[in-house]
Amino acid sequence: MNYKIRKVAILGSGVMGSRIACHFANIGVQVLLLDIVPRELTDTEKAKGLTLEHKIVRNRIVNDALHGVIKSNPSPVYHSKVVERIITGNFEDDMKDIASCDWVLEAVVENLDIKKKVFNQVELHRKPGTLISTNTSGIPIHLMLDGRSDDFKTHFCGTHFFNPPRYLKLLEIIPTELTRTDVVDFFMHYGDRYLGKTTVLCKDTPAFIANRIGVYAIMEVLHAANELGLSVEEVDKLTGPVVGRPKSATFRTADVVGIDTLIKVANNLVVDAKYDKSKDMFVLPEYLKKLDENKWYGDKSKQGFYKKTKNEKGETEIQSLNLKTFEYGVQQKAKFATLEATKPIDDLSKRFPILLAGKDKAGDFYRHTFFGAFAYVTNRIPEIADHLYQIDEAVCAGFGWEMGPFEIWDTLGVPNTLEQLKTAGRKPATWVDEMLASGADTFYKTENGVRKYYHIESKTYKPLPGSGEIIILDHIRKNSKVWSNSGATLHDIGDGILNLEFQTKMNTMGSEIVSALNKSIEIAENDFRGLVIGNNAPNFSAGANLAMLLMFAIDQEFDEIDMMVRAFQKTMMRVRYSSIPVVTAPHGLSLGGGCEINLHADAVQAAAETYIGLVEMGVGLIPGGGGTKELTLRASDAFEKGDIELNTLQNAYMNIAMAKVATSAAEAFDMGIFRKNDRISINERRQIADAKQRAVELADMGYTQHTQRKDIKVQGKSGLAMFHIGASSMLRGQYISEHDKKISEKLAWIMCGGDLSYPQLVSEQYLLDLEREAFLSLCGERKTLERIQYTLKTGKPLRN
Repeated sequence: MNYKIRKVAILGSGVMGSRIACHFANIGVQVLLLDIVPRELTDTEKAKGLTLEHKIVRNRIVNDALHGVIKSNPSPVYHSKVVERIITGNFEDDMKDIASCDWVLEAVVENLDIKKKVFNQVELHRKPGTLISTNTSGIPIHLMLDGRSDDFKTHFCGTHFFNPPRYLKLLEIIPTELTRTDVVDFFMHYGDRYLGKTTVLCKDTPAFIANRIGVYAIMEVLHAANELGLSVEEVDKLTGPVVGRPKSATFRTADVVGIDTLIKVANNLVVDAKYDKSKDMFVLPEYLKKLDENKWYGDKSKQGFYKKTKNEKGETEIQSLNLKTFEYGVQQKAKFATLEATKPIDDLSKRFPILLAGKDKAGDFYRHTFFGAFAYVTNRIPEIADHLYQIDEAVCAGFGWEMGPFEIWDTLGVPNTLEQLKTAGRKPATWVDEMLASGADTFYKTENGVRKYYHIESKTYKPLPGSGEIIILDHIRKNSKVWSNSGATLHDIGDGILNLEFQTKMNTMGSEIVSALNKSIEIAENDFRGLVIGNNAPNFSAGANLAMLLMFAIDQEFDEIDMMVRAFQKTMMRVRYSSIPVVTAPHGLSLGGGCEINLHADAVQAAAETYIGLVEMGVGLIPGGGGTKELTLRASDAFEKGDIELNTLQNAYMNIAMAKVATSAAEAFDMGIFRKNDRISINERRQIADAKQRAVELADMGYTQHTQRKDIKVQGKSGLAMFHIGASSMLRGQYISEHDKKISEKLAWIMCGGDLSYPQLVSEQYLLDLEREAFLSLCGERKTLERIQYTLKTGKPLRN
């Protein structure tokens, strides 16, 4: 069947139900969100004279839940307007409306009896042939089918979202034996293409895949901490970014998610994983039992492995729990020789061999925990998954790991590590020995740019599903390189399109990136059809190399700064006015110069999670790479469409003056950073492929090189007066400093075209010259240097 999702019903408005509803609204789907009817009035309702029959009372639970989630941080929505797509109601009055929905998703409390009661109501109103699923995180899916109709059974599936659904990319699809194949295929496809998820096909086994493996890995860590006498701080130092895991690592993550949740999952697995020979690992260590007795569950109870307090000076201080004495104390800095040895190594795959070869307690910890995890995952095939890549994808997407267990094992060398596992008393599955005997010595390999995994049943390598539809630069690196320098690599990604990949720290833009941009455009103009600028790193670009700028400014090398700014401006104009289409693919942080390059591209293919803005004011500067010019140009174009001129210009000015950053690609459209013809990739893994397709489209349409603009309307003195009055008022109200006022007036000078007597038309180069002059003058200000130094040290802006 050709399933189409126009409207979704979410049954249950708890934290997960409301957040899932928000994410469907994010992608443009109409949502019906329902929950139970309250049985008692609140004091406020009584005071208003309301009764249990009033609609506002009957929908109180669902409305309060949704409003609470919308106010949460980080936000579950791309833009505040998407909430308008959500209609709320209750099970008694509005369950009939699910008949108009294409997908009914149950997300009530984790209680089988309650879920069955809800499904009884669903059967009365659901239209035959529509999709039905449950968001359970652990209740066996097949147990929910008792008493259900045949049509319900064949269209029913588990769809396990991870919290928060907007940010965590995993969607586990758990069919039963009765689920139609086309239903499973649709869920896998829709989750990937429309919800932006890594969809993983799971078996109906305890905790499915991600929680089964992820919680096992956590329990390995908790037991190892006990056995090796490691502190809370030491464990979190060992299990965070150094091994490609989130900064919150192990104990801090447990506090955030809820220690009670971890305890519940672990206890359930001890009971439910009947045939798991390693299930004793899920038995709680004594200190976890004591936390449970004390009801110290982390953030929700104000204390867990960490506790926020006030010190003698009244300052907020986060203390850590001593796992032996159960007293809180000042955190101690964790240091290990093994970690020191990996500091110069940015490549995670090259870090693991050093970590597991460590001769100190850190090395002991890594061997203990990773060897245990390696053996465990091999023995879960085919119990919880048929293929090894499904385990890696699930834990990476569900727990935020950069590499899965099989990928990590590959970095260590499978044959040698297997022998170490056996020597350590770990017992991996026999299929690993059989793999090595067949001549295969890695779990993954790349051939001709195609990523393949070891297929256990056939003892051969097979392409990863969907590998032909996505472009991962690491997978094609060996065969795709056209050119490179110390900061970037230019790849041939097929169909006449190149991709320039930034490779500096945080992908900051210095002279090597400027050189790479010019060289890439030159090569593309001579021998190719188009250029994509994108990468698979966590961030597109954090902006200009401030350290280099600071060095020149301190030494008063203003000629060097002038040359640097001129070169950057010329490069941005080369991006805009080349003879081939240039498409950018921003994601994550895209700040300052990283924003300016997107402003000058022919088209933008943005990831949904793009945090973009011109933030130079935060370090005491103005955007000097064409960003100020470009927002002025776009404001001028809006004048022609009938917008009120000064209001439009003021909006553009405030985006720069407030160093505003869009918290999603959707917000960037509102800010005028993205244009109507720019596009969004909901699934970031598909972004470079989507950007390539956009470049092909532009080339096929007969791309023509543009000419520089000379028709930009600026306001002159009338605009300057407005901005100067505003800045003076802000200073008097103590909202800004004297230095902020000076920067804002220089920004206004550029955007109004200088001290012109009346509104008139100017060229792009005219505005670029004003921009460069203002930038240079601010580089000589002491307070600007202080701001740059502070930002380089702390990563935060300084207001001085």
